[in-house]
Formats: sequence, structure tokens, C-alpha cells
Amino acid sequence: MTMVRDIDVRGMQHCETTALGVLLRHEGLDLSEPMLFGLGSGLSFIYWDSKRMGFPFLGGRVKPFELTRNLTARLGLELLVGETTSPRTAWRNVAAPIDAGRPVGLQLDCYHLDYFGTRVHFGGHVVAMYGYDEQDAYLVDTEPQGGAVSTSLASLARARGERGPMTAKNRSFTLTAPVGLTPPQGRIVPAIKACADAFLHPPIANLGHRGIERAAGHVPKWLQRSDDPREDLPQAAALMERAGTGGALFRNLYRDFLGECAQLIDSGHLRTGHGLYTEAAALWTQVAALIAAAGESGDANPLVEAGSLLGELAQIERDAMQALSML
Repeated sequence: MTMVRDIDVRGMQHCETTALGVLLRHEGLDLSEPMLFGLGSGLSFIYWDSKRMGFPFLGGRVKPFELTRNLTARLGLELLVGETTSPRTAWRNVAAPIDAGRPVGLQLDCYHLDYFGTRVHFGGHVVAMYGYDEQDAYLVDTEPQGGAVSTSLASLARARGERGPMTAKNRSFTLTAPVGLTPPQGRIVPAIKACADAFLHPPIANLGHRGIERAAGHVPKWLQRSDDPREDLPQAAALMERAGTGGALFRNLYRDFLGECAQLIDSGHLRTGHGLYTEAAALWTQVAALIAAAGESGDANPLVEAGSLLGELAQIERDAMQALSML
């Protein structure tokens, strides 16, 4: 068995921040999950639907791995990324750093992982790997998925090699902190302003506050959009609330990030943004509950109410980001 020593296998709520936390703590930098998410300018929104999709996708964050790139660039960390179509090279990219005593981040499709609770394909899942033996890989996933977990090497290879939406070519990555890394307080304002600018000025109508407005118009029609509303709508609601796909999880993280920042920076704009995202997080929880209720009952009225709340949320989040953009 080969293991990286002195690993803190603490699981968090979101997969990418969980993996980043493992890698950064190994480098001596211990930041809260909201701070990791906020410094990576992780908050966003996307409403995505097409004829090839079984059901619309709502995303509450930036695309997979963008948070990692944002965070490492902002903190001045060295990010080494490996991608390959060769399974043999993919394994070497993982084994070599672990053999040298360094944990590795992996992007993969969680569908194939032995321990994973929900069997759905999602190619943007991220874990940290800190050891292996002849049969199994030892990983850190989110707290809801068990934190310190293991999966067979064969299942890991399938998960890393999967192809489809949001997948990467056996992507692995390591982080290295420079000697004398300064505290991250000076990077807070640029991170907030970059996130606000992207949210307020999306390149297409599916993104940012415009994406929430689009969702407000489409969610009331979801009973007709689904072939199996009793399955699709409660699942969409559960993912929104607990996995963050457009729901409260990522709004909770950003609310708490802004709350931490308000302890460090005296700004009325920051306090306004924090208050508005506190309101938004609670409303997203209500939206998820209404969507679940519509699926369970077959009644469209909760979806109409959810659409109305989404319209409010588009305005609330736009106002919040406008305030934060003035930091």
C-alpha cells in the first residue's frame, strides 16, 4: 500500500472545494470551504436544455475546473495539470506524485465510483486521491459521500476515462504553494469583482442573472417537459438543494464567503451583497421544495409559484452583484 502521509481527509459539501481543501492543507494553507469557493469566483448560474437532454440542467457554479484555475492563479500557486487519452499514462500521472508524497486531484464521472450514492452520470466530479494498493484507490470526496472513501482501481479507470458532457481526458492535477505565501485577504476584492462582472454581463442569455430569468419562464412548464415528472422533478429539486445545481448549496457558500469577508473588510457594498445573498439562499430552498411538490402531486401550481420566486431571485442576485461590483 502506498499512502501520502499526514493527510487531512476532511470532506466538505462541494466536490471541487473538498479536493482543493485536501491539496491546499497538505501545502500548509487551511481555508474554509466558503473562502475557497469565493476566492475561486465560483458562483454562477446556467439554465441548459436541448432536445438531446432528458431534462433541463440548472447549474449554480462556474464550469468544472474553472474554480480551480481561478483559485490557484489568484493565490499564486503552481498548478500542474495532466490530461491524456492513454490509460497507462493517466495512471502514471496519478501514481508518480503519490509515490513522491503529494496528493492528486482528479476530475471524473462519479457514475462509476463504487461508493457513490446516486447512480447518475456527471463528468465534472472532482476528488482528491492520496493512496492506492493493488486493488483499490483511496480518495477524499464530499462529506455526504463519506469523506475518506475507496473505490476499485478498475472503477476509477472507468470513471476517469468516461466521455460525454463535462468530462475531461483523464484529468489529474497537483498544487504547490510558494515559500512565504502571504495570507489571501488581499485577493478578496478582485475575486468578488470578477465574479460579479461575469454574472452581470453573461455572453449568452442562459447564464448569470439572465439565466435565472430564463429559468423563471421555463420552470412553470416542467410538468409538460418531463416524461416522468414524479421522478424528474423531485430529483431536480434534490440536486438543486444538496448538489448545488442551481439551488441553495452554492448560494449558501457564497453567502458565508461574503460573511467572512465582511469580518475583514469594512464596506457597505459588501454588507449589502451579504444581506441579499442571505435572502437569495432561503428563496432557492423554497424553489426546490415547490419543484419537488409539483413532481409528487402532478399539480402545476407549485411550479407557477416557483417561477415567480425565480423572477424575484433574478432581481435579488442582480442587485447583489451590482453592489459587489462597486467594491
